[in-house]
Amino acid sequence: MISRDFSIRNANADEFEAIGQLMVSVYSQLEGFPGPSEQPEYYRMLANIGELTQKPATQLLVAMAPDGTIGGAVVYFSDMQFYGSGGTATQEKNTSGFRLLAVDPAFRGQGLGYLLIYACIQRARQFNHKQVVIHSTIAMQVAWKMYEKLGFTRYEALDFMQGALPVFGFRLAL
Repeated sequence: MISRDFSIRNANADEFEAIGQLMVSVYSQLEGFPGPSEQPEYYRMLANIGELTQKPATQLLVAMAPDGTIGGAVVYFSDMQFYGSGGTATQEKNTSGFRLLAVDPAFRGQGLGYLLIYACIQRARQFNHKQVVIHSTIAMQVAWKMYEKLGFTRYEALDFMQGALPVFGFRLAL
C-alpha cells in the first residue's frame, strides 16, 4: 500500500483511542527520546490525544487506508495560543502549527508524513496564515530532512528546553 491509497481527514471520536495508542507506541520507541517513566504527563497527553480537539482551532488529522487502517496522525493548530508547547510559539501571530506527528512503522517510507504535513500546510493557507511552525528534537532528526524538503527552516527563536530535553523550532514561510 502506498500513500496515494490513504486519505487525510479529521479523526472521528471513535478513532481517538487507537490514535493515542499509535502515538504512545511511536514516541516511546524513539531512540534518545524520554520514555513514559521520564515524562508521564507527556505520554498521558499522547494516550488521550483526542482531548486536544476540545481546544478551539485544533484538529486531529488522520491518514486512513481504504480498509480503515490508521497509518498516521498529526495535531493541527490554526490558533497558536492553543499549541501547548514551551517557548514562545504560542505568541506567534498569523501562524498555524502542528505537533505530535506519528506514522505507524508499518507504513514508514511511503509518504504518509508528507501527506499529513501537506494537509496542515493547506489548512494554514486556507486561513491566509503567513507561516507554519513546528518543533522537533534530536531523536526525531530523521524527520528534519522531510521538513527541509517541504521548505521548513530552523527557527531558533522558538527553541526551548523541556526539562533536560532540547526542543528545536522550525518554520515554513507561506
